[in-house]
Parts: sequence; structure tokens; C-alpha cells
Amino acid sequence: MPAKSKAQQKAGGAALAAKRGDMPKEELQGASREMYESMSEDELEDFASTDRKDLPDKVDD
Repeated sequence: MPAKSKAQQKAGGAALAAKRGDMPKEELQGASREMYESMSEDELEDFASTDRKDLPDKVDD
């Protein structure tokens, strides 16, 4: 599932970095921490790889 906003894409990227061990998971906050705990590395990669060009900054759920 691709990200629906730039904020989601950024949070997914941070969670993916922590999942891969590139950054400590203790640095994650909010949505990125929830994504880290609830999504697989493959799902996070899909989120983080979404092209940001045409995405809105934020989306209301």
C-alpha cells in the first residue's frame, strides 16, 4: 500500500531505517513508532518508496 501523504512517506522511511538497524528505535515518535511495531519491513519499504512528487503534505484520516 503506497503512502497517501508526504508525512506518511516520511514516517514510513524513519520506521524502515529503524527496522533495518540504521537508527535506534528509541528515536522514533508517533506514527513512525506505531509503523515500526505493526508493519513488516516489506510493508515499510512499500510505504517509504512512494514518490512524494504529487502527494499532499498531510491527509486527514
